Amino acid sequence: MKIRVFSLFPEMFDGALSASLLGKAQDKGILSLEVINFREFALDKHRHVDDTPYGGGQGMVLMPQPLIAAMEANAPMSDNSEIILLSPQGKTFTQSDAVRLADRDELSFVCGHYEGFDERIRHFVDSEYSIGDYVLTGGELPAMVMIDTIARLIPGVIKERASYEEDSFFQGLLEYPQYTKPRVFRDMEVPDVLLSGHHANIRRWQKKEALRRTWLRRPDLLEDYSLSDEEKKLLLEAQAEEEACHQDG
Repeated sequence: MKIRVFSLFPEMFDGALSASLLGKAQDKGILSLEVINFREFALDKHRHVDDTPYGGGQGMVLMPQPLIAAMEANAPMSDNSEIILLSPQGKTFTQSDAVRLADRDELSFVCGHYEGFDERIRHFVDSEYSIGDYVLTGGELPAMVMIDTIARLIPGVIKERASYEEDSFFQGLLEYPQYTKPRVFRDMEVPDVLLSGHHANIRRWQKKEALRRTWLRRPDLLEDYSLSDEEKKLLLEAQAEEEACHQDG
């Protein structure tokens, strides 16, 4: 996959996207990342990219010319591409969006800054995303979050597909609790079922705990999740156990 980022602060991406799995993916040629400073496309000698807003208001607004010129000079080469604007007004980014975008051949991320951007810039993008209901200094951090989330779904970035298919949100639920050595740490023990070697029981426990954790921590996710008959039974068991635990306490 080819990824382009349009930013006024390309140095922000040097460390975050060059280490760990993303760095290895770039070394293997699975992922290509280019960060373009659109200030270089400004026409005046001082390389201005922003100006005061028409009609008044606080702060400065990104002008369309430098950014659009940079985007046109670095246009996607594939029809299977998408240009994404990072904005607090965009759709909240989810795992299902990451799955969809991971099938693209090329992605471009447009990072806003200052108090906003000229509205006409929206006519040159395909989609608009936010990573949450809060405001950041610019679009660089959201772009990094989205790139990391999407890139790990590209075949070859993570060795085993199962490694991410059981992640929180991938199947619509939070991930079940996980344990490793030692068996006992400060009087806290690994659940016996995980040491039993009985794979069916282990999978049942994992599903039940995923449902329990989702119900306790993110019940909103269950509103859009279609429970199977087995999952309904497991969730009822988990809810009954939680109720009994609270009564005992």
